[in-house]
Amino acid sequence: MFHARAVPPPPLPHQVDLLERVLQTVREWQGERPPVVVFDLDATLFDNRPRTLEIIHEFVREVEEDDPELANKLLSLELGMVEYLLTDTLKACGVYRADRVKQVTNYWHERFFDDDYIACDVPFGGAPEYVRAIYAAGANVAYVTGRDVAGMLIGTVGKLRDEGFPIGVAGIELLLKPDEHMHDEAFKRGALPTLERVGEVIALFDNEPANCNLAKSLFPPCTVVQLETQKVPGAPVLADDVEVIADFRTS
Repeated sequence: MFHARAVPPPPLPHQVDLLERVLQTVREWQGERPPVVVFDLDATLFDNRPRTLEIIHEFVREVEEDDPELANKLLSLELGMVEYLLTDTLKACGVYRADRVKQVTNYWHERFFDDDYIACDVPFGGAPEYVRAIYAAGANVAYVTGRDVAGMLIGTVGKLRDEGFPIGVAGIELLLKPDEHMHDEAFKRGALPTLERVGEVIALFDNEPANCNLAKSLFPPCTVVQLETQKVPGAPVLADDVEVIADFRTS
């Protein structure tokens, strides 16, 4: 039911150079402890907007007979119309009425943070290949995500495996929130320092400016990269030394 995904333009030279530089740093690493490269998942390695579209389409099938007007508006949603906030997504297709917004939101919230729907996520361009290259070059890889253990651990492991990301082998860490209600930034503020037990963090990729700024303050020599995908409305300004890329393609 998904609309065709737009073909992205070729990666900018800055992106190619940055990704190659991080990879080269891993290859040439001579530190006492192993290098660690950190990746967020949602809106960093994975586009989770198809997850929202799938849930919306399921909702449409349940209400199309009783509320065809709402169903038709929701069916007009395309991938590029899916915003960070569901309320903004619904506005994009003309759904404003509070009762309808609440109805859709409740349905979405009961499913979005659930193992079963993670299968809808799509890796961003070059992501599996790049993480594999980082691991093959000798880095420990840490996936540090705002997903929670109770609702999303099994689906996350399965999706990483199915899409060809390194998982279930030595040198791979997967850190999820212990509580779904914990704020993502608070979780990462506590989780990122624990990676010192694994090695030396030399690079971190995340879509949220707040998390990127946090990483730069925790690991000053680290290369911190923001994925220019989606971010929370009202996000802080990026620190001057945080890099920005669109995805993980190097060609």
